[in-house]
Amino acid sequence: MESNQKIVVVGMSGGVDSSVSALLLKKQGYKVIGLHMKGENPETREDDETRVRKLCSQLDIDLEVVDYSQNMQLVKDYFVNEYLAGRTPNPCVVCNREVKFKPFIEFANKLGADYFATGHYARIEHNNGKHILKKAIDTDKDQSYFLCQLSQKQLEKALFPLGELTKQEVRRIAEENNLISSKTKDSYDVCFIGSSKFKTFMESNYPEKAGDIVDIKTGGTVGKHTGISKYTIGQRKGLGVGGKSGSNGQSWFVVKKDVKNNILYVSQGEGDALNSKALISNNMNWLIKEPDENVIKAKAKFRYRQEDQEVLVYKLEKNKVRIEFEKPQRAVTVGQYAVLYNDDVCIGGAVIDEVIN
Repeated sequence: MESNQKIVVVGMSGGVDSSVSALLLKKQGYKVIGLHMKGENPETREDDETRVRKLCSQLDIDLEVVDYSQNMQLVKDYFVNEYLAGRTPNPCVVCNREVKFKPFIEFANKLGADYFATGHYARIEHNNGKHILKKAIDTDKDQSYFLCQLSQKQLEKALFPLGELTKQEVRRIAEENNLISSKTKDSYDVCFIGSSKFKTFMESNYPEKAGDIVDIKTGGTVGKHTGISKYTIGQRKGLGVGGKSGSNGQSWFVVKKDVKNNILYVSQGEGDALNSKALISNNMNWLIKEPDENVIKAKAKFRYRQEDQEVLVYKLEKNKVRIEFEKPQRAVTVGQYAVLYNDDVCIGGAVIDEVIN
């Protein structure tokens, strides 16, 4: 290895995105080391590790296999506890902060690496000691939303080689270089659950009591739920309350969850009851620098893939903020993340603690 050759550790899952990231970095002249987390998905752990080993052999790069099951257990506990509390968690946000950009970076530092890279679709600029997270060029695949809880320290050594590419270009690069991951399908499962349905997972591991489904307008009971964690705000299917007495023939949808009293509230119609005008977060993570102004204009997403929405952000005590929407927003959900942008720059993100109708 040349004395001035930079070392980059690449988090590798065995999929096409991380393997193309490693390939691109090697072509750019880096000394690349693959890092695979053993057993992230319990259903595919052996196949994943075998594929990663083959990929690293193909790429002619070293591989380190690590076991961060304790860290993943923290993410799993968070996921389950949030659902049982009636909230809707986002495990990918927490996993990025607590696993991929925590022990992964610590391990990279032990190896003497200059950088740590992942296959996320995002961009980063390292400029005069500031590390600026930006949306990917491919807006359909942009994953900056899931990186909103990182710190400047965690971004300091980050590289995102796919930020300037589209998914189609990534697939093409993999095929042109005969990578065995070129046909690997994208996974949308929660990794520690695997292909199991969420309801099945919860019923098997965290059985809950049945309770009433109540019409929020009349206060009347219209059905029974099988466990409050299994339902999400805005859900229409699978409620089992169609055709009930007093129904106006329109679809029912979930409006609210009362965990303390084990009641699921529903309504009918076009869903106006789901609209809200603002939210409160108790712990905003400013990605670059907290603004000096007490009120700022920004754009925001309240769920992944949502189009940017115009908002006003009011700074309250400590890191608490109130985010007011220019237009009413539908099905903003406690437990999800409000992520703020200034054009294509991600300026911060926070878990949604309260929704104001």
